[in-house]
Amino acid sequence: MVLELHGELDLAGAPLLQEEIDTAEGQAPAMLVLDLEDLAFIDSSGLRVILSAHERAKERGHAFALTRGSQQVQRLLTIAGVSDRLHVIESSETLVPERDGSDAA
Repeated sequence: MVLELHGELDLAGAPLLQEEIDTAEGQAPAMLVLDLEDLAFIDSSGLRVILSAHERAKERGHAFALTRGSQQVQRLLTIAGVSDRLHVIESSETLVPERDGSDAA
């Protein structure tokens, strides 16, 4: 399951993301990906939600990954010392198998 984030993830947006993650976790996906490609800014409250989701996924034995965000997002992850703990992928599109067109209607 992929959740795409856009704009800013700050004190105002963190609870909204938490609700979306809670809903996604209720569906017990094998992997949860937070697509940060269109995320321009993140603060400590947004980082806390991401780290909490990462820990819960780990406890449940589920995979969790992030896509690379803006330079500001990457800088915060590095400064916070968590960039090495989180699984970062190039794009969420790499997780979706390509269609060969044989099942097109």
